[in-house]
Amino acid sequence: MSAMFRSFSAFNYRVWFIGALVSNIGAWMQSTAISWVVLTELTDNDAAAMGVTMALQFAPPLLLVGVTGLVADRFDRRKLLLITQSLLLLLGVAIGVLIFAGAMTLPIMYGFALALGVVAAFDNPARQAFVSDLVARENASNAVALNAASFNGARMIGPAVAGIVIVAIGTGWVFVANAVTFLAMLAALMLIRTRELVPRVKAPQSSRLADGFRYVAGRPDLIVTCAMVFLIGAFGMNFPILASTMAVEFGKEADGFGLLSSILAIGSVAGALLAARRDRARLRVLIIGTAMFGIAAVVSAFMPTYWLYAVTLMFTGFSVVTMMTTANGYVQTTTDPVLRGRVLALYMAILMGGTPIGAPIVGWVAAEYGPRMAILVGAVAAFVAFAIGATWLLWSGRLHRHEQKRFRLTLDETRPLTIVAPEEFSDEVAGTTPIRVLPSDEEDKLRARARAS
Repeated sequence: MSAMFRSFSAFNYRVWFIGALVSNIGAWMQSTAISWVVLTELTDNDAAAMGVTMALQFAPPLLLVGVTGLVADRFDRRKLLLITQSLLLLLGVAIGVLIFAGAMTLPIMYGFALALGVVAAFDNPARQAFVSDLVARENASNAVALNAASFNGARMIGPAVAGIVIVAIGTGWVFVANAVTFLAMLAALMLIRTRELVPRVKAPQSSRLADGFRYVAGRPDLIVTCAMVFLIGAFGMNFPILASTMAVEFGKEADGFGLLSSILAIGSVAGALLAARRDRARLRVLIIGTAMFGIAAVVSAFMPTYWLYAVTLMFTGFSVVTMMTTANGYVQTTTDPVLRGRVLALYMAILMGGTPIGAPIVGWVAAEYGPRMAILVGAVAAFVAFAIGATWLLWSGRLHRHEQKRFRLTLDETRPLTIVAPEEFSDEVAGTTPIRVLPSDEEDKLRARARAS
């Protein structure tokens, strides 16, 4: 099997990948439908209302970070995902029923957005960490990248299908279709062979979220990663607001909005597959991807026609997924397994929790000054994130003058930390672990040092 798809050698990952792909298609359909309903049916093209809706969906991961990561570390992730996926299915059905009945209002949609965010707050860290339970550690980075390919492959299909369905038969049917796709994920979780899951060290009863904060605080590389992800997540990745308002500016309907989201996903899939070829996640790729995103955003803001804007979205999608997949893979593969759930919960809270701050601001800018100015806000955030990453690269000493060539710089390779999961203590291990006996000359040296001190 090729290096790009090496994680597919595991049965559990193959099942998970198929279920996640189908479910993600439905999730993208629902996300597109919610944005379009708020923008065109519940308001009069009010981008600020879209920003509030996104803020309500993404605020819970930030507010509940003290609980969600600990839950992902302490409890069976597969069972937890069965619960969260079932709840998301029911919420989707409820939204569809209210739309069919003509009873949906903006405050009610706000309530559903908050409920979806609460469930997602528990679902996201468990789902992210569960990927590491499906494959061997050496394939974890590849599995994360393929997961991103699945997510963005669904993004190519879901929004376009949602736009066609909305125009052809109505918005409510999109939510019904989304509920059906959740069945694929539930079936995959049931089919997974639990005996083949990679053994993991569960968090002890005395574990606390503060342990995760302290761990990240002691890792400057993770602090820089989280800072960059926060800026892009808060101000740059508000694609539902930007794509929908640009579609309206170009005189397009829901199908035009959905097509923009699908075109964005073409570049996203390319970025995810390229990331899957890499043997591991490197911070230099994260920094370069951030700069590429800023450049692509600036170019797209000045495109005069719908199709030229659509072409630039492919480059936007490629750069943002290159950046985010690298950040996700780096965090997963360099974090102590005992703390992985809490660190990932913190990471997801920073990524998704930035949206409640940035989305209302970007939505307000789009409503007051136009979507092109809102796109430039994201570009500025990307260049600030790039400056943070580049500054850390210089401060860490990885970038320095070449030893032989005077006017050439060289970049040391960023290697992930080697983490060895602690084994559970047992009398058998204690009784069979050999104790090294020092030779007599080494014993004399140690005694002499002890007397000298």
